[in-house]
Amino acid sequence: MKAIIELTSWKTSQARAVRAAKRADAGKPVSADYHLDFDSMASLFSDITPARMQVIETSKQLGALSVYALAKAMGRNYSNVHRDVNKLLELELLARDKDGKVYVPWKDVVLNVSLTGDSLAA
Repeated sequence: MKAIIELTSWKTSQARAVRAAKRADAGKPVSADYHLDFDSMASLFSDITPARMQVIETSKQLGALSVYALAKAMGRNYSNVHRDVNKLLELELLARDKDGKVYVPWKDVVLNVSLTGDSLAA
């Protein structure tokens, strides 16, 4: 399973959800990939900052860590990492294990941004 972060229109996101629901209703397999859609570059880069991408990357490399250990491994201020972790938990790009440590629950995290405008057309 992977997390797919992309720039796409509401109409496209809605159509994907409807297709998945129809497949599920028909008893057919549905992709277990997680889609996190944004309708503008501004909103995408407001939530998915370079610092937050670094949190994802470091967490992916090191596995489950406390926020303190993650901040220390990254050489960043604890409160800034804590804020980034909370946002990434809200976006479901990070999760907590039974011990409260944070980790990336996805095999892969993909960021798709089309500059052609095709993804936002319609």
